[in-house]
Amino acid sequence: MNRPGRLLTAAALTTSLLLPALSGAPEAHAKDGPKVLTVAVAQSVDSLSPFLASRLVSTSILRLTYEYLTDYDPGDARAVPGLATKWTPSPDKLTWTYTIRSDATWSDGKKVTAEDAAWTFTKMMTDPKAATANGSYVTNFARVTAPTPTELVIRLKSPQATMTALDMPIVPKHVWEKVGDFSKFANDKTFPIVGDGPYLLTDYKADSYVRLKANKKFWRGAPKFDELLFKYYKDGDAAVAALQKGEVSFVPNLTPAQANALADDRNIKVNNAPGRRFYALAVNPGARAKDGTRFGDGHPSLQDQRVRQALFRSVDRTALIDRVFQGRAVEGEGYIPPRFADYFWKPSADQELAYDPARAAQLLDQAGYRKNADGRRLGKDGRPITYRVLCHATDPNDKAVGQYLKEWWDKLGIGLRLDCLDNVTDPWLAGRYDLAFDGWSVNPDPDYVLSIHTCAALPATPKDTGATDNFICDKQYDALYARQLAEYDPVKRAGLVKQMQSRLYDLAYMNVMAYQNSVEAYRTDQIASVETMPKAAGNIYGQDGYWSWWSAVPAASSGESSSGLSGGAVAGIVGGAVLLAGAGVFLGLRRRAGAEDRE
Repeated sequence: MNRPGRLLTAAALTTSLLLPALSGAPEAHAKDGPKVLTVAVAQSVDSLSPFLASRLVSTSILRLTYEYLTDYDPGDARAVPGLATKWTPSPDKLTWTYTIRSDATWSDGKKVTAEDAAWTFTKMMTDPKAATANGSYVTNFARVTAPTPTELVIRLKSPQATMTALDMPIVPKHVWEKVGDFSKFANDKTFPIVGDGPYLLTDYKADSYVRLKANKKFWRGAPKFDELLFKYYKDGDAAVAALQKGEVSFVPNLTPAQANALADDRNIKVNNAPGRRFYALAVNPGARAKDGTRFGDGHPSLQDQRVRQALFRSVDRTALIDRVFQGRAVEGEGYIPPRFADYFWKPSADQELAYDPARAAQLLDQAGYRKNADGRRLGKDGRPITYRVLCHATDPNDKAVGQYLKEWWDKLGIGLRLDCLDNVTDPWLAGRYDLAFDGWSVNPDPDYVLSIHTCAALPATPKDTGATDNFICDKQYDALYARQLAEYDPVKRAGLVKQMQSRLYDLAYMNVMAYQNSVEAYRTDQIASVETMPKAAGNIYGQDGYWSWWSAVPAASSGESSSGLSGGAVAGIVGGAVLLAGAGVFLGLRRRAGAEDRE
């Protein structure tokens, strides 16, 4: 998640790029070398196991590695064939039969069959550790079988409206059945990884890079780039500098300052389109497990709905859109972004928790959290309240918004401590936070992002990992979730999804502050064309599928990636993270030939 920052002055940028040297990487490359598309990312991989991965960068890479039963059409997001060429429900909607294509092959030469899909789903149904990331898709499954190599049959306990949107990679049974503990297997030690997607995962180094190679036998047709490289940059300005120098092909999640700096570069195209993500402030309501055990150290005041609504009313969304996002976002309202018009919801005027500091103060008084003589609000223990807010160290948006929250909450008599970490996952899963900056990419079918707030998503015990986002468990919300899952009428289902968003809004656990645009850039002398999703005014990075990198066409002038990170060179990387861009680098001044310029 990379978000706004400021362009540093030349004086502040005297520190040069800290870039480890490559082993044997050439300065120039032959025109007939492999075509390498290099994507700069600021988010580190959490896992390369499709049973564990939840971060956008990880799921995007796995989407390229393994096929799903169905895909989303890049034009209108309707379900189109993936591994399944067609699907038919029984009259009672309790049995779904999928025809599995016969022209798909695993990268080790074995045929992809319905048995692979049946094994994948059954493993998730029978092993809680394999259900960590995507278990919500199979909770309602009664039985999954493969009567023939091309026939998959899923029997349901009750009707399920998401049967053409099962966003879960299908893995090769003959490889994964050898795995013991699914909670510990990260799928990152043996390469190449056996897959069937448009790209094959061939190499990985934590917090440094992920390398993929075009799958020449992909059933839809091979990608036009020979290789796809995801490079990790801890600093967004350094990634932009690499784009300007031609060391990377593409950079997502640009800040307003970065986008403005690239606007006049004739070899760079900036894409600015409505996004599929929301940007929120999530409350820790008191971490708990399914067995009822409480854990973590969330502030007890946040269990009071009046306090949560007071914090809602203390956030000036208009100011954030204008000052932080500089117009490249729209004000947050409901949980699902306006890009998904059928499911988009916003509160009525009477329901809206609008910016109102005076009302926020009243709510805190009513909840019994009054100010002392120093103007600080006291908790039930008599101590001044200071909330700890988890912040992503690589995300300038979190830091910028955090400063505004400090100012607004200080006026309410509440302190704020920003805990900006490279790894927010560990304290988040342990419930060791009060609030956290949050955001999810929403699929055309919103079931998954709705499911992560159900009681069923809680971890089984404090030692386990659940799919829960922030430990919400509300019976009324759960009842609505069950109803929408079973509703096949699209209009009625959309109405139930909106009721769920209304309930979340009233509970004030998730303060959706903005829907950010996808602001990204690529070099036109390396990428001639690339598919956006949707095709009209859509995003490139983090799509609901693999269309962008599968469709990308190399520019006629592009040879091997100008970063020089060919397969052999990557192995020579000494260290991964780019730390700071110098002013001369960021402003596109002449490139130095020293090794410190390379990652």
